[in-house]
Amino acid sequence: MTLSFDPAKPEFRSGHFIGGEFVAGAPELAMHRPSDGAEFAGCPVAGEAIVDQAVIAAKDALKSSGWSTCRPRERTNAMLRWADLIDKNAEELARLECVPSTRLINQLIAGDIAVTAEQIRFFAELADKEGGDVVPTDSGSFGMIVTEPYGVVGAITPWNFPISMAGWKMGPALAAGNAVVLKPSEMTPFSTLRMAELSVEAGIPAGLVNIVLGDGPVTGNALTGHPDIAKVSFTGSTGAGSAIMANVARTGIKPMTLELGGKSPQIVFADADIALAADCIARSILFNGGQACVAGSRVIAHASIAGELAERLTTLMSGQKPGPGWDEATTYSPCISARQRARVHGLVQAAISEGAEVLAGAREMDHPGYFYEPTLLTNVSQDNIAVREEVFGPVLTLQTFESDEEAFALADHPTYGLAAGVYSRDVSRALRSIKSIAAGTIWINRYGRSRDHILPTGGYKSSGIGKDLGRDAYHANRRSKSVLIDL
Repeated sequence: MTLSFDPAKPEFRSGHFIGGEFVAGAPELAMHRPSDGAEFAGCPVAGEAIVDQAVIAAKDALKSSGWSTCRPRERTNAMLRWADLIDKNAEELARLECVPSTRLINQLIAGDIAVTAEQIRFFAELADKEGGDVVPTDSGSFGMIVTEPYGVVGAITPWNFPISMAGWKMGPALAAGNAVVLKPSEMTPFSTLRMAELSVEAGIPAGLVNIVLGDGPVTGNALTGHPDIAKVSFTGSTGAGSAIMANVARTGIKPMTLELGGKSPQIVFADADIALAADCIARSILFNGGQACVAGSRVIAHASIAGELAERLTTLMSGQKPGPGWDEATTYSPCISARQRARVHGLVQAAISEGAEVLAGAREMDHPGYFYEPTLLTNVSQDNIAVREEVFGPVLTLQTFESDEEAFALADHPTYGLAAGVYSRDVSRALRSIKSIAAGTIWINRYGRSRDHILPTGGYKSSGIGKDLGRDAYHANRRSKSVLIDL
């Protein structure tokens, strides 16, 4: 069976999903397919009234359904049915996501959709296994730490991995007994809308999952600043995260989980398996066209092997097959928009003007859609814009070092600390690297997440606050109270 399909076939429902029903909204934002640039749909923008309607629906559903107070296993069972429906409707969900996004149909079927279902199952199973605690106190009293859900969680997801990011947000929030009002990116909302519809079909009470469409300045601000949103969870750029923090501070105080930008280093020591390192690095920057917060965009190689590594990277980064995301033969993703491609090219040209040497790429592709050549830049200092700024495109920089201490110094970024990669056969050196690199995730002799959802993800510095995935994400969606009883 072929996975390729006609991009005009899927039905793209334009509207918000509130209280278990679609709510019409006039399409205000034009939507273009990044694979070929064609306009194909429009996205409405939810203002304060629509956001308020969604929050009220969430509050009412929590109250009427008993979701927060039922036997936790009931939440587990409903969410497991939801995960099964996600798997069952994988092809439909993949098509809805593929057309407006940078994700390729073959990767969606094999990866994103299945991973999303796994994540929902992972969090579902925490609902009746994670709770409070009895704590030691003096013999005349009895101490407990009791946990409970926040209420209504406001979530915002990015355009680069729409459905899996929705799973990151909705899975732990619902398992922990909350309701959710989620704003997907205005560029890629359709798979999230269908996912929400499936939640009701699975038996999750209508109103616990609500989706409002729109942009950040209008819809995002209305959502994060709403007085009845008890917690905010956001994945996106550091700039947008800062704006959300300011908006929350303007309207009140509430906890936030922020997974933000990155400029992640990949250190290749002289004793590394060079072929393995090159393969991991190339895949990390080619995957989704380099449009991932954890993209390992800064290669830091020992001087003795830098030349060989550069040759291998140049070979691996060439010969990519751009094409429509809905063609299963395509292996290389476009930039999300013409604006983003122009931004990538502008940063590359600025880096060259600051002294960078081009080893590969540095050009827009002569191909329909918003494609940019995989790019490798060398002769870059720590002050070069391609080293400082998150490009969010298929652009690698290559720096060299002589000593381990120099490598760690180059790896340290003044702004970001999301992830890092280390390649070495020396266990002691790898362990020293873990202690020496300021990042929320460090991969050794690999680069990228596995399907071990128990591992949390989140950044240091301006790369974020708190964690997604793992037990940490579940606990971040429950608040605790201390109880002390005199006997």
